[in-house]
Amino acid sequence: MRNVFLFIRRFSNSLLFLVLQITALYFLFHYNRFHEAVFMGAADRVTGGLNEQYSSVEGFFHLKAVNKELVQENARLRSLLRQNYEAADTSRQLVIDSIQVDSLKKYLKYYYYPAKVAGSFISTQANYLTIHRGADQDIRKDMGVIGPSGIVGRVVDVSSRYATVMSMLSRQFKVKANLKKGGENGTVEWDGKSPQYVLLRDIPKSAQVKKGDTVLTSELSTIYPANIMVGTVDDVQAEKGSNFYSIRLKTATNFYTLRYVYVIGDTQRQEREKLEETTKKKND
Repeated sequence: MRNVFLFIRRFSNSLLFLVLQITALYFLFHYNRFHEAVFMGAADRVTGGLNEQYSSVEGFFHLKAVNKELVQENARLRSLLRQNYEAADTSRQLVIDSIQVDSLKKYLKYYYYPAKVAGSFISTQANYLTIHRGADQDIRKDMGVIGPSGIVGRVVDVSSRYATVMSMLSRQFKVKANLKKGGENGTVEWDGKSPQYVLLRDIPKSAQVKKGDTVLTSELSTIYPANIMVGTVDDVQAEKGSNFYSIRLKTATNFYTLRYVYVIGDTQRQEREKLEETTKKKND
């Protein structure tokens, strides 16, 4: 307490001046509308700037949570796409747009599981990535994998909490795709050169194709729904001695920046494969 009194005694003149200054400013801004308006405007600008900086910092630390919520929301929305529902052929027409989603559950063919990329490498002839979702989270071998921009690859191995995905940048990977404009079907594969480009083969020379055309997954694909983005045409070359083009595609997916993916489950796959296996045995 003694030190407090000594401090006040030592700086009494300065403290008195400060009190009087604050009192004078109070009367000036409180009883003069012009000065009050100027003061409030300056205070609002300062407060607004501080709030903006605080919001920016707070938003930065919440980006991870927001990104996770967006990934989950995208997975839910993808599951509602019309091409994810497929009923067996009947004499009645199924008009999906006019039926409540709950009534279509029995027709649901594809569903989506969001997963975080835990590791990847794209420097070999057989490139893979690891996702942090495995058998305990309903992931199975040979499921298709897509990213926010297009197809990524196929699940090849699964543990309880992780799965490895063979990316489309692998010599062993192939997928059926078609030209969006003409609908001609071909096969997409990687030539082992650039991680930004893949090849679309078996497109007949009668097809009208040019640079910039879109290539989508085909209905003939066994692991992807139709109309998933594969890439865009970058170059078209006529194969010598054949009736087909060799088309170079720029991949829709950027494998260097891929952080989240969606694993595609096919509810009708087991039934189809069982039937196909039975047919093969009968014809062996």
